Amino acid sequence: MKRRIATFIKNDLAINKRLARLPQNCRAPILGARPQMSLRYAIWSFISATVGILAICEVTIMVGHPLLIGSFGASAVLLFGATESPLSQPRNLVGGHLVSAVVAVIIVAIFGSTPLSMAISVGLAIFVMNLTHTTHPPGGATALIGVQSAVGPEYILLPVLAGALILLATAIITNNLVYHRSYPEHWL
Repeated sequence: MKRRIATFIKNDLAINKRLARLPQNCRAPILGARPQMSLRYAIWSFISATVGILAICEVTIMVGHPLLIGSFGASAVLLFGATESPLSQPRNLVGGHLVSAVVAVIIVAIFGSTPLSMAISVGLAIFVMNLTHTTHPPGGATALIGVQSAVGPEYILLPVLAGALILLATAIITNNLVYHRSYPEHWL
């Protein structure tokens, strides 16, 4: 018991030291270095993202099942605005969305759709994406949307997998049509 109390006090002191350093650790320059953004790159990002989201909408009409979820808008930012990012690569795009959808389905099945389960789903999705090397920031939104909507297992395939694959196909085509882009950097 004494050992536990001593460990608790030691940890409490360490936390207090970290809290005291917090203002110093948050110091950063007002302006950071930014690489030059070409107008050509920005215009092609606009065109590609528009095509990607429209492709999901068109397939939705063809199959008669909604395939568009909000997190795909964030994926479009990565796929068409930051193509070279490790978080934009196919493994991360598809894997991150799938892992997060699975987490959402499991959380809904066990805990239902509550504020706590929504919060847990985002944290757990990040945890599992980190462990599986599939981190894709929009995956957190995929988990949140799934729990918020109290989804069932079908959520994994429709809309998540289908939408992610449509975005991936669009990214492969549009990012390789022009000479100033190449996608993907790697597959796995």
